[in-house]
Amino acid sequence: MKTYLLFESSSGYGLFNAEGIDEIGQNTEAVRNSVSDLNRFGQVVKLTAFQPFESALDALNQCNAVSEGIMTDELRNFLELSFQNSKAKEFIVGVADSKLGASISEGTNISCRSNEFMLELLRGVRLHFEHYIKNLKPGDLEKSQLGLGHSYSRAKVKFNVNRVDSMVIQAIFLLDTLDKDVNSFSMRVREWYSWHFPELVKIINDNYLYAKLAKYIENKSELSEEKLSALTEVVGDEDKAKEIIEAAKASMGQELSPVDLINVQQFAQRVMDLSEYRRKLYDYLVTKMNEIAPNLTSLIGEMVGARLISHAGSLTNLAKCPSSTLQILGAEKALFRALKTRGNTPKYGLIFHSSFIGRASSRNKGRMARYLANKCSIASRIDCFSEKGSTVFGEKLREQVEERLDFYDKGVAPRKNIDVMKAAIETHKDGDDDMDLDNQPDSAVKKSKKKKSKDDDVAATNGSGLEETKSEKKKKKEKRRLEQEESVAVENGEKEDGTIKKKKKKSKDDGEDVSAVSESKKKKKKSKE
Repeated sequence: MKTYLLFESSSGYGLFNAEGIDEIGQNTEAVRNSVSDLNRFGQVVKLTAFQPFESALDALNQCNAVSEGIMTDELRNFLELSFQNSKAKEFIVGVADSKLGASISEGTNISCRSNEFMLELLRGVRLHFEHYIKNLKPGDLEKSQLGLGHSYSRAKVKFNVNRVDSMVIQAIFLLDTLDKDVNSFSMRVREWYSWHFPELVKIINDNYLYAKLAKYIENKSELSEEKLSALTEVVGDEDKAKEIIEAAKASMGQELSPVDLINVQQFAQRVMDLSEYRRKLYDYLVTKMNEIAPNLTSLIGEMVGARLISHAGSLTNLAKCPSSTLQILGAEKALFRALKTRGNTPKYGLIFHSSFIGRASSRNKGRMARYLANKCSIASRIDCFSEKGSTVFGEKLREQVEERLDFYDKGVAPRKNIDVMKAAIETHKDGDDDMDLDNQPDSAVKKSKKKKSKDDDVAATNGSGLEETKSEKKKKKEKRRLEQEESVAVENGEKEDGTIKKKKKKSKDDGEDVSAVSESKKKKKKSKE
């Protein structure tokens, strides 16, 4: 059985024939040692066919296909032409990627193999490839490899600036880190400054405001009634400012040296700067989430949506997740612990931080989490694969979740999903039409207005204006009302006298007239009276 080697280089596809190699009994270590010798390797492995790429763009396309394990038409034609005149009926093609080998064997019925032995042979081909190709100048192969590597990396990294989700992932990670750091630093400021002014901790609870006051007050002994107005501006409450001044007068804290107070002030300033940066970072995250995932943001909020995207790795990965996976995203440890101990699996992961789960009753939290995960999955897919971003679908999905909450609590039946989605699509189309009109030049807008005025004039001359439409609507309403009254009358007649239908049927079957039957009824009633 002959062995061939398929090698994908930056300049083209190469097919090599490995003669006199029997895989059985071959030691991979021995092959690895003999590959480095060109004389020995050249006697065993010989070039059979080579097809260069047409251009750099063609090379990039082929490289992308090979990296994903897809056989292109060019590769198929190359293999079929190469083995068309082959006398060997049974042969094996060694490939580097098992996925590519599977696609080749499916498309061309050529048996492919990828193992350590084939990889060592292909390593030797890669090492001595420039010696096999004739008319190849020194340095050409390196240039083609460098150019293809740059273009391949550029194509992989290429993104839309407005839809880059890696910025959201980094921002939410930094936001979590800042929260921890600001809290720990604020506690350190409280402990440090409490040696000097311990009563301030009980008066002020906010960490940012405490750091601001620690920087402003400095030495408590210098705090007097003269600084009341300035202290009120810092605190925002005059009563609290007076309480701080009174507490400073009877404080039990020890005196600090000027150097210690300077250090406390500097540290308080750092805490304030970190808090300000945290606010700016949060605003940045809100704007980014509205650009990248507007529907998911309007449905579940910026923070929870950003955590879902960061935990999944990207918005595309989140869109690929089924709703059952999205429901327990972030609770993987609890899930595997439950599977191991055969206990109850978790009902929710990161979506527990949503306000909808908190508003649901304890009995309905699991059902609410499942429903919310379903809607989040829909919103993430719309955000990922839609060309134009809008919050229409997210708002409609949020309305559905609100209706589901009312259904669980009060029993109010929610709308059907198909009706809500139809309404969302209509509003989305109307919004696109308005945007198109806004983007049109003034001449086009004038033309559309002229057309509208002409249509109105034609309608007025033909007598088919608004008055006719109103009269038609009135006629339709009257017809509906009459039909309803007739149906109600028929129903009442059937209820009062339940034998009318039966007797009508009997009279038709017997050939009698209905009026005669009614007269006989009247005579019987009179005789009874």
